[in-house]
Amino acid sequence: QNYLDNFWPDLKAAHELFDSILQARRERESENQENNGKEYPEHLPVEILEAGIKSGRYIQGTLNVNKHRAQLEAFVRLEGFGRKETG
Repeated sequence: QNYLDNFWPDLKAAHELFDSILQARRERESENQENNGKEYPEHLPVEILEAGIKSGRYIQGTLNVNKHRAQLEAFVRLEGFGRKETG
């Protein structure tokens, strides 16, 4: 904001954009506080996930996403397996 105030005081669009970004950031921070610091809400409680993993209904692994083709390429590396499982 100091930069805009000092070097571009008459550029109204830039000041409006800055205010919009600042407001969005504040809203995100308040949402994170409401969610106890979690960025995304949980789909299922931890207890259900753990029971599902133990029973074999769910699998546990690590999701790896191609940063260059994130919409098209990803794979899950399963716990205890050396090879890649795609899906």
